Amino acid sequence: MAKRNLEVKCPNCKKKFNYYSSEFRPFCCERCKMIDMGHWWNESYTVPIKGNVDSEMEIDEFEIDESDQGLGNFYDEE
Repeated sequence: MAKRNLEVKCPNCKKKFNYYSSEFRPFCCERCKMIDMGHWWNESYTVPIKGNVDSEMEIDEFEIDESDQGLGNFYDEE
């Protein structure tokens, strides 16, 4: 079996490395992987949204209409 060779840049430190030789891909090493995980835990990464959002709105205010998903009577006994 031929060894695969794909040289990429680490998303964290920008160091070039063989993608298939790293067990921490897409990162070059465990350190870069953990730095990225820390950003997620600290909520440093955000997903942009469109439109106006009330900053005090909580997730509990959202309701799911199960009939729209075909789950309306899924748990009801007949």
